[in-house]
Amino acid sequence: MKEKGTHYVPTISAGRWVYDHAQDPTYFPAIVRPKALAVGPQIQQTFGKAWKAGITIMFGTDCGVCAHGDNGKEFGYMVEAGMPAMAAIQSATIVPARYLGVEDRLGSVEAGKLADMVGVPGNPLEDIHVLERVSFVMKEGVVYKR
Repeated sequence: MKEKGTHYVPTISAGRWVYDHAQDPTYFPAIVRPKALAVGPQIQQTFGKAWKAGITIMFGTDCGVCAHGDNGKEFGYMVEAGMPAMAAIQSATIVPARYLGVEDRLGSVEAGKLADMVGVPGNPLEDIHVLERVSFVMKEGVVYKR
């Protein structure tokens, strides 16, 4: 992946959700449970190895499995696995903007760019989990949540 410049979208959230729900022996069929119990930790471990190896990480959650709105937990899972908080934030901002070729308009807060941003109740560099509590949303300069 590093050699080819491939971006890795780990979706740790999906694995964690499956793992957490596999703790309940009645949630999944018996044949599914062992794989569900193994996959969650494995996804996060694989992510940690990829980050340490210098693979470019791009944020994603696969929250078709977990509840929509829980997407912010992915940042914490990434940081738990060894990624610095700023790199986790950049994996959801400037990294995908560069990948899509729109970094001239999106991905960072700069004059002349679209004003797409969120606000949270604290400093995510000190506590990455504040990204799970979005209290302000602006898209193209229009406030949608205050």
